[in-house]
Amino acid sequence: MIKNNVNKSNKTDLLLAIRSLLQNNIVGTQEEICDALEKKGFAINQVKVSRLLHKLGAIKMNEGEQVVYRLPTERIAVTAKDPLKQLVLQIAHNESLIVIQTAPGSAQAVARLLDLNKQHGVLGTVAGDDTIFVAPVKTKQIRAVFQQIYTLLLS
Repeated sequence: MIKNNVNKSNKTDLLLAIRSLLQNNIVGTQEEICDALEKKGFAINQVKVSRLLHKLGAIKMNEGEQVVYRLPTERIAVTAKDPLKQLVLQIAHNESLIVIQTAPGSAQAVARLLDLNKQHGVLGTVAGDDTIFVAPVKTKQIRAVFQQIYTLLLS
């Protein structure tokens, strides 16, 4: 029993350490995160870092000329001057899917924006490095959903 509590405490400490790294440092690779955590006394490998980044919802973002890991901002307000809007290159759709092309490393941040804005008619998003697939709730409403996303991201 005591051993489990220690493990849970260590996991909590580890999550807090990763959160602190992402908020306060520029880390662009999982290996950099491993190195920084090892300096703080955590024995961790890249696979574990990858899982924990996923658990925290960490995303890769462009900061200046670097791509870095960051925690998503839960309260995203989109304005005409929003830097996320500048990352969107193109939006297209067919009868069943909307595809958004972004600058490299930006798709996850833009998809998170769509998820947090609870776009009416969006079933879900899947983001890679520079491409987002948006599935509508109803394919018959694809044009209306496309127009809402287009207005949000490109106008």
